[in-house]
Amino acid sequence: MDDLHVPPGPGAPDGLRIPAGELTERFSHSSGPGGQAVNTSDSRVQLSLDISTTTSLTPTQRTRVLQALASKLSGGVLTVSSSEHRSQFRNRAAARERLAQLLREAIVPPVPRRKTKPSRASRRRRLENKKHRSELKRNRRRPERD
Repeated sequence: MDDLHVPPGPGAPDGLRIPAGELTERFSHSSGPGGQAVNTSDSRVQLSLDISTTTSLTPTQRTRVLQALASKLSGGVLTVSSSEHRSQFRNRAAARERLAQLLREAIVPPVPRRKTKPSRASRRRRLENKKHRSELKRNRRRPERD
């Protein structure tokens, strides 16, 4: 198994290289297509990376990944599985690509919110709509006796 390379992008200008020793692969029977070979070949791949102990992430990147992928982590370990292909080789490649994509998206620094305020025209439209709505409700009332 080779090292996992994450291409350069925001948050990782030089990309990432995760050593093969930090990745754990497990194979099992796939429930998908495969005909008679589905019972004899372990084509499903589960690829795991322990985010909390990996040496390839800086502390800033690690905190970003832990926050962004908190719902997908189990004890600090990110696990990706692939079983869409019939061959184990193609499932291994798909799992590695999926893990690289998840890490690439999680490392991106958050974009700060730009404060805005409503425009003069939008405030005018809002007030006109309120006047129109109140007029509708006023017309629904029982007429006053004079």
